[in-house]
Amino acid sequence: MTATTTFTAETATQSEDRPRRVRSLWIAGATAGVVASIATFATAAVADAAGVPLEVGGQSIPLIGFAQVTLVAAIIGTALAVVSARRATRPRRAFVVTTVALTSASIVPDVLADATTATKLALAFTHVVAAAIVIPVLASRLRN
Repeated sequence: MTATTTFTAETATQSEDRPRRVRSLWIAGATAGVVASIATFATAAVADAAGVPLEVGGQSIPLIGFAQVTLVAAIIGTALAVVSARRATRPRRAFVVTTVALTSASIVPDVLADATTATKLALAFTHVVAAAIVIPVLASRLRN
């Protein structure tokens, strides 16, 4: 008994397109990550200029820290998009549900932080700003 494999032009195109799609996700994720980093930095700078103390537990949060953490989160989000593209039957839906849940979970420490209410709101808002930039960019590159 022998097994036969049918190799079609569609199969070849799909396997050739996969590295291109993955590369496209990484480029989009990096670009969105940089934009989101700038946006969270600017959001924190505006909050700081408005007199919101960017301190948790008496420790000041440096403005550059907002950009750095956002960039790392965007890299993680991009990795999640790549995994969703490869493994999920509905990659866009899986990615959006996962990242919205993770964004919501990332706000919990802000709410519980030893900080003023204004600080907690500013910190939580930076998470929303970053997610509002990165998630749609990556989701738009995933198939339904």
